[in-house]
Amino acid sequence: MSIFERISAIEMRMQEIQSRMGMKTPAEQAAQGTATDFAVMMARMQGIEGTQSVSRSQPAHGEYSSIIKEASEKWGVDESLIRAVIQQESGGNANATSYCGAQGLMQLMPETARSLGVTDAYDPYQNIMGGTRYLKGQLERFNGNMTNAIAAYNAGPGAVQRYGGVPPYKETQNYVSSVLSHYAKFKGQS
Repeated sequence: MSIFERISAIEMRMQEIQSRMGMKTPAEQAAQGTATDFAVMMARMQGIEGTQSVSRSQPAHGEYSSIIKEASEKWGVDESLIRAVIQQESGGNANATSYCGAQGLMQLMPETARSLGVTDAYDPYQNIMGGTRYLKGQLERFNGNMTNAIAAYNAGPGAVQRYGGVPPYKETQNYVSSVLSHYAKFKGQS
């Protein structure tokens, strides 16, 4: 099991406990504007600035359009899919850092970033190019199946292969649903 998969399993367990206790995750609290100081701090660690300044429904990455277009052309990945992943991962915040160490717009883990040739994960150009390259690899691995590729981007390809599709992780299932929703919205705007 990779470090990413272990971290994902821990995150899922924490979410299950929070759910059983009727608690919202810090990210959910921040997105809804109902966060406590602790939840705001945790959300900031996850790359969500403030409680209402980054809206998941308002894309904050229009300034990166030329990079997204270039990455799309270079790697053959739909621009709307790249935008959807950026929206879900960081809300367009190039300086986002998650509590598990994922960095930048497409929330690349340091080891993954290095394997993709990304030397500065906070550099929007490098991050989007690397993240798109990784996404392309997942699309190829799963024969163009966008749902499985998105799940692999979140939970790792091993988990998707092990379960023969989207893993039964609440976080990954919500992630896939959200990315596909963003994708449909961005596709409708193009």
